[in-house]
Amino acid sequence: QVQLVESGGGLVQAGGSLRLSCAASGRPFTSYAMGWFRQAPGKEREFVAAISRSGESIYNTDSVKGRFTISRDNAKGISDLQMNSLKPEDTAVYYCAAGVVHSAVQYTYAYWGQGTQVTVSS
Repeated sequence: QVQLVESGGGLVQAGGSLRLSCAASGRPFTSYAMGWFRQAPGKEREFVAAISRSGESIYNTDSVKGRFTISRDNAKGISDLQMNSLKPEDTAVYYCAAGVVHSAVQYTYAYWGQGTQVTVSS
């Protein structure tokens, strides 16, 4: 089992920045690729970014390219999502997830955090 706990969400004005963190425990962190997803009110959960187990390969959805950066610290068991130039449409609950491959497909992730709310005001 892997336990994931997100932190760092909050309220920010458009154009601002937030850094989300996901702390993992329970099994060796390097066993898993990490992904970040989000769910806006009334919408389905969608992929944001993913990073391979080594951290060498990163995959972002087009809407966040150039603004969001995913990273991981394998020594600390943490994955971060740095979010810059935030827009109101980035408002959502953000979830981190652990899986066998760094993909955009939700069912490839076996473990999920509880989510953290990000609200971007205009």
